[in-house]
Amino acid sequence: MSSQLGFHTGRLSAAGRHASGPGVGPCGRPDLWGGRHALLLPASSLHLTETGIRSHPRTVLQPPGVPVMFRKVVRQSKFRHVFGQPVKNDQCYEDIRVSRVTWDSTFCAVNPKFLAVIVEASGGGAFLVLPLSKTGRIDKAYPTVCGHTGPVLDIDWCPHNDEVIASGSEDCTVMVWQIPENGLVSPLTEPVVALEGHTKRVGIITWHPTARNVLLSAGCDNVVLIWNVGTAEELYRLDSLHPDLIYNISWNRNGSLFCTACKDKSVRIIDPRRGTLVAEREKAHEGARPMRAIFLADGKVFTTGFSRMSERQLALWDPEDFGEPMALQELDSSNGALLPFYDPDTSVVYVCGKGDSSIRYFEITDEPPYIHFLNTFTSREPQRGMGSMPKRGLEVSKCEIARFYKLHERKCEPIVMTVPRKSDLFQDDLYPDTAGPEAALEAEEWVSGRDANPILISLREAYVPSKQRDLKVNRRNVLSDSRPAAAPGSPRPGASTPAAFTSIAAPGGSLAGAGEAGKLEEVMQELRALRALVKEQGERICRLEEQLGRMENGDA
Repeated sequence: MSSQLGFHTGRLSAAGRHASGPGVGPCGRPDLWGGRHALLLPASSLHLTETGIRSHPRTVLQPPGVPVMFRKVVRQSKFRHVFGQPVKNDQCYEDIRVSRVTWDSTFCAVNPKFLAVIVEASGGGAFLVLPLSKTGRIDKAYPTVCGHTGPVLDIDWCPHNDEVIASGSEDCTVMVWQIPENGLVSPLTEPVVALEGHTKRVGIITWHPTARNVLLSAGCDNVVLIWNVGTAEELYRLDSLHPDLIYNISWNRNGSLFCTACKDKSVRIIDPRRGTLVAEREKAHEGARPMRAIFLADGKVFTTGFSRMSERQLALWDPEDFGEPMALQELDSSNGALLPFYDPDTSVVYVCGKGDSSIRYFEITDEPPYIHFLNTFTSREPQRGMGSMPKRGLEVSKCEIARFYKLHERKCEPIVMTVPRKSDLFQDDLYPDTAGPEAALEAEEWVSGRDANPILISLREAYVPSKQRDLKVNRRNVLSDSRPAAAPGSPRPGASTPAAFTSIAAPGGSLAGAGEAGKLEEVMQELRALRALVKEQGERICRLEEQLGRMENGDA
């Protein structure tokens, strides 16, 4: 068969080189537009690889005299032309002293209301919380959240309340803070609740995706703790599943499982409520440098790491068959750890390397090779950290599908990822219903064994969330109940719980009941005063009209 090939994988066969007459062009090349000799072509499209064009060996017969129709060599994707664009300088956040602590964290967290950045602080740890609209130069005296006694290592906004943020620190504590609706006007030093259960620094903080008030923390003591923040109690302690440092933790879509990447080069999938290991892959990446693992929406696991030759890698795994990766790609030989950011609505993974000046993005599909490279955004300055805006905070009118907040040494620069479209109408294919801010479960329901997917919302009308309410719980809740100040010498609340914690009432009294009641009473007082004023003015007008009438009649 090979001797009859006129064209195959870019080389001429014997028939193509020596044949004469119709079907053979000048210089012995095959006449691709028909002829006496049949032309054999690849049965399927040519595939572009990193080393060149690769074709399948199977061939089909092209009838003589019929023009050759080449199939498309580029895979169809609506995200192929996604491009990144940094905002103008006046829309950046300038003069921010980004933390220099040696920890592979993003150092940045963002939601539709606030931007939080871990910053350098003397005498303890601090992070900056800015309203998104406060761009430009940030004054050095701008208030910070500064309750930790050691450097802050990780921060994470609550997905169910845009004014609640958690932080982990080298002082071995986890603290939860409630940010005023309009931002900070003075330094915030007292957390709503401080959780003490780790014996070494806490480097990982992540909220449960669907259950209200459930927070996970992991420290350098190789222990994973899950808390009910509303009652400041420790729900689960997992202290025997990781023999070495935990690099990162990622919940799955409904929060029934989470996956971890560990310094022993293993990726583990864990059921937190049972405290059991569901699946484990040893040497997911053979390199000794840090790796990351995240759950995808369909239950697969995406990992980044290093090869034995210190080349950076991406891999896709099926947890039901952890033996071999579904896909494995090598990127380059840089040193920085790769931080993956996943969009479950579009199945696009954005990969940012610490110290890099680029963002690569890939589309994950069910078709081989599963991980499809889309494009690379490149800038001049290397990134110290990166934050990603939730989908409900994007501008749908501009076809914005992602927005990143890149940390430089002295500033934070937003980068907008856009899909170019001609129409100004809402793009349904770009914006399927996405996870909203409403929790699907209460903490007690999740502990009892229930699971639920996120409650979805539509972005068609440029979704605007309702007024933020405080965290809802059914039992004693330090985030919404006012607590009287403890008398000197009295024991701190919660001293009898398995993990020690400190509960601190929020400044200014209650966060919910008392505040709402006070506002209602104030409005009622103003209403009563207005009614009295209207009545008084009405009586005065009547008296003046009577006096005017008497003057006109000559009685006055």
